[in-house]
Amino acid sequence: MTNKIVVDTSVFISALIGPKGPSRELLRRCFKGEYLPVMGNALFNEYEAVRSRGEIISKCKLEPIEIEELTCSFYSICEWISIFYLWRPNLKDEGDNHVIELAVAANASVIATNNISDFSNTELHFPGLAILKPEQILGGK
Repeated sequence: MTNKIVVDTSVFISALIGPKGPSRELLRRCFKGEYLPVMGNALFNEYEAVRSRGEIISKCKLEPIEIEELTCSFYSICEWISIFYLWRPNLKDEGDNHVIELAVAANASVIATNNISDFSNTELHFPGLAILKPEQILGGK
């Protein structure tokens, strides 16, 4: 059984910008089928907004069409999840709540993020859900 994983926007963007590193390796492993990334409407909209920013495009070694192709390829391997219940874990940034809600709706085991502190101090705790940096997921590689 493949582990379901939510790939936070910070990890996806880091993988676009950096030619190497744990974020890029985590995406490779998703493409290989080692992890099953899940996607919802709110995360999709966040990806689209952030990857289109001029400062992101200028830092990326890929051409805009290559960014589009990679993003679409990633979407094609995602399991799309509809969220019917809003948990509102009340994170300090309200805009991050949707990531936990997606993970819970998908029964994902991990949220991969480069911003662990954004997911701390939540009012609701989900014992079966780990919030980890890509290098932690990859076992320190």
